[in-house]
Amino acid sequence: MRVTKKWIDEWVDSGYTTQELCDKITMAGLEVDTTEPVADEFSGLVVAKVVDCIPHPDSDHMHVTQVDCGDGEKLQVVCGAANVRTGLKVCLAKIGAKVAGITIKKAKLRGVESNGMLCSLKEMGMAEESDGIVELPDDAPLGADVREYLHLNDDCCIEIDLTANRADCLSIVGVAREVAVLSGKELKSTRVAEIPATIEDTFEVTVESKADCPRYLSRVIKGVNQQARSPIWMTERLRRCGIRAVSPIVDVTNYVMLEFGQPLHSFDLNKLHGRIIVRRAHDQEKIRVLSGDELTLKDNTLLITDEQGPVALAGIFGGENSGIDDSTTDVMLESAFFAPDAIKGRARQYGLDTDAAHRFERGVDFTQQRRAIERATELLLMIAGGKCGPVLEAVSAEHLPERHEIRLRLDKMQRVLGEQIAEETVEDILTRLELQPHKNAEGFSATAPSFRFDLEIEEDLIEEVGRIYGYDRIPNAVPHSALYIVHPREEVVLDKQLRQALINLGYFETVTFSFTDPKVIAVFSEQKPLLLSAAISPELSAMRTTLLPSLALSAKYNLNRQQKRVRLFELGLRYIADAQAENGVRQEPMIAGLCVGEVEAESWGYKARTLDFYDVKGDVESLLNVTERKAEFSFVRTKEKCLHPGQGADIMLNGRKVGMAGILHPLAAKALGFKQTVGVFELERAALATCRVPLFTPISKYPSTRRDFAFVLPNKVEVEALCRLICKQAGDALSEVRIFDVFEDASLGEFRSVAVGVTFQNLERTLEDAEIEELSAKLVAAAEAELGAKLRK
Repeated sequence: MRVTKKWIDEWVDSGYTTQELCDKITMAGLEVDTTEPVADEFSGLVVAKVVDCIPHPDSDHMHVTQVDCGDGEKLQVVCGAANVRTGLKVCLAKIGAKVAGITIKKAKLRGVESNGMLCSLKEMGMAEESDGIVELPDDAPLGADVREYLHLNDDCCIEIDLTANRADCLSIVGVAREVAVLSGKELKSTRVAEIPATIEDTFEVTVESKADCPRYLSRVIKGVNQQARSPIWMTERLRRCGIRAVSPIVDVTNYVMLEFGQPLHSFDLNKLHGRIIVRRAHDQEKIRVLSGDELTLKDNTLLITDEQGPVALAGIFGGENSGIDDSTTDVMLESAFFAPDAIKGRARQYGLDTDAAHRFERGVDFTQQRRAIERATELLLMIAGGKCGPVLEAVSAEHLPERHEIRLRLDKMQRVLGEQIAEETVEDILTRLELQPHKNAEGFSATAPSFRFDLEIEEDLIEEVGRIYGYDRIPNAVPHSALYIVHPREEVVLDKQLRQALINLGYFETVTFSFTDPKVIAVFSEQKPLLLSAAISPELSAMRTTLLPSLALSAKYNLNRQQKRVRLFELGLRYIADAQAENGVRQEPMIAGLCVGEVEAESWGYKARTLDFYDVKGDVESLLNVTERKAEFSFVRTKEKCLHPGQGADIMLNGRKVGMAGILHPLAAKALGFKQTVGVFELERAALATCRVPLFTPISKYPSTRRDFAFVLPNKVEVEALCRLICKQAGDALSEVRIFDVFEDASLGEFRSVAVGVTFQNLERTLEDAEIEELSAKLVAAAEAELGAKLRK
């Protein structure tokens, strides 16, 4: 927000110098970014009048002028500006004046003597570009020093870097109100006199989206002279605040926006048809805005329309078909309160950035629309004439923001601030902030004014008291805190254990946004994601339902930068829409990993090999080993569409799916832009929450016996099922099961041969051959009966 010191002083006589003002508001949270003079250093410039202007005899664009600077002497000055003319009041740099870094001297321009220079804003250091020389009002006193006449000596431009919550300071009155609170001085009344209607003309308004637009005011003004010139005091204030003067109507609406923080819009009344309708856009509806761009609208956009279609993006930008131009004589002024949620993010959605949207999406005072439209009427009639009709108001009181009481406990404030502030001081601060404090047993209750959307909870009031009291007045103190030694239970698996397990496997941890591209989410999950109402960009507009999209984008980013082998993992939350959950969102901690490239880094002693399903499965099993419960988990064939058929598995625990692992489906990899084989896995963090506490078990002093079996299994039978059956049948006598060979051949048809090594051992005695033979026969019989397996001869 750009303000000027002199304009602030007109609203509150603080007595501060420019430096004191900057220091005060910075310490109060309104950080001053820069200060700069309103004009460059120059001297010797006076107000003069062009009494004669003729074309230069040897130039097609220059003029020879005679100027009167009030001392009775007329000076001949050659000027190349296109707007120079007889009768114009100008800024004259006389001989000896210093401007634009040079000293003005008598000179000849193409053979014609020139005794000075008629200056533009650019030459005076008041603008970066200028179309011509400065045109002063007709009542500007001849011979007056330009610096004094334009009040350039006692003013300064101040750039304030506002945080998003301080929308109340996006105006001169807002900043002046803050200065009044800090200085203890009184703010000039913001009341504006009601301008009586002199005609009966109105334009009908219908508000269909009442929640989006709880208040809409309009006024018709006829007979406006667009050729009139805005006064120098107005154009100078606009310029110093970074806004270029355009025309009386546009200048007035911009001026009121700067003064009160209420954006206004003006429509050419003769371009409107039927009535004004405030509604949401239809999907794919189009509008051409004032910049000339045609926008295709989404149905979340609030529109101002007439009976023939859209005429403006509500609170953002006007439409080309209803805009003000040089021929405009009749105007309809709009002064509305648009709900912040209805405007937030909509401008960025269409690549726009306007002062109006900047204010509306942060929240404007919902009580000041009438004041703003009356002020605009007053200024417009004064500058451009015309006759005004009555103000029409469409209001939906139930949709206006509600102000509720906020409690402030003095004891909590002392704990938070670390300073005991007198009760009388607290009450005075709250009163100056217009919070209407009421005393109670605990401290105070207060109600936020209509211009403060950022005050909602007790901590907000504590912050307000602290910053107005002065953080520099609160003594520095070393915090005291009791230290507690945390004794984590041994059966709890900590995040750092999981991280270390994956780091040991060569993975790098990533931390990514919880929101990502919905198109990438669709590759991995059919679960519909939650969409953000005010996304930073379309690529960051959906809350992730899985961690894999974020990892895929990170991996792709690294591969594009010549990283041939990428291993990434992340511990984070996924967000699932659930009507039964708090706020309708279920947040689940997950751990996910992605690997792409060769299995091992390039080495002379290792033959390069692209990763496969078993590499991914091995990494997951290493992660499961942290729990010491790997045997409780099982891998079954998956139906996940993002995984390669036959190279993907669901991870099961107690009959419930807790994760997945495998090779990314070729179509999914192509959609993401991967040319290499990509391995992924993801598990619920809750499934890895506990581990089996290690217990001492003595090594058996009795010998073990191994028996090898070659089973011929139907292809549809998983080897995992065979291993589970052996464990069940062998019971306590089993020491180890190991698959050591798998043979598949066309000669076996729809079968395959699986060789299993089974080790038997008892901790208390030596197993007899007869017992081992009995167990072996039992295993073979169970395999034949339950799995259709046959022992290979």
